[in-house]
Amino acid sequence: MQADSPAKRELKYKRIILKVSGEVLKNPESGDPIDPEILLRICKQLKEIWDMGIEIGVVVGGGNIFRGLQGEGKGVARTTGDYMGMLATVINSMALMDCLEKLGVVTRVLSAIQMDAVAEPYILRRATRHLERGRLVIFGAGTGNPYFSTDTTAALRANEVQAEIILKATKVDGIYDKDPMKFDDAIKYDELSYMDCLAQRLRVMDSTAFSLCMDNKVPIMVIDLNDPSAIKKAVSGDKIGTLVH
Repeated sequence: MQADSPAKRELKYKRIILKVSGEVLKNPESGDPIDPEILLRICKQLKEIWDMGIEIGVVVGGGNIFRGLQGEGKGVARTTGDYMGMLATVINSMALMDCLEKLGVVTRVLSAIQMDAVAEPYILRRATRHLERGRLVIFGAGTGNPYFSTDTTAALRANEVQAEIILKATKVDGIYDKDPMKFDDAIKYDELSYMDCLAQRLRVMDSTAFSLCMDNKVPIMVIDLNDPSAIKKAVSGDKIGTLVH
């Protein structure tokens, strides 16, 4: 269990939702869906802030294994493909859970699709109780419904458990006016309003997820998961990434 320390009172955020895309877990060279080194690196970052007393919810995508939209191009019906993608998120959730528990982090996987042999069913009161008791909660199987992304899941769960912020972990260190991987003159934003993002058509999250955050005033911080101290800096209130609020 977490140690109570003075640092807990100095943190900017007490309860967060971390959104991790499934693609982040993939080995870019071999194509293996779950790279053990990448997985361990992410889990070590989570353990570091868990040890600080942060209440953590994690939503992980399934794109490293299967994405519903990709299935349409292969003859798989969208609804079926989306359910396949939800099952992929459970596989990733279990991988995270196993790695975290080996590091000593008390972890629970809650699934929006009932599968009692591998995960607890998602019940809001149960999720909140786990967080209050210092357990890291991983939300698997998306919302449990087709046509909704894991971005929307992160926004929905953040609102339900009253998280103070969503940390969206990506492969770049914030939001830019254009793709920094393709354009050297891309300009990074330190802060943006929700309306700025809409006006400039910046791809922070999909429209459903973004609307949920905007309507309920849940801030979103986009950070670089390749930076081993990014999550710690974010919860400590350091200037990092891009804040949408």
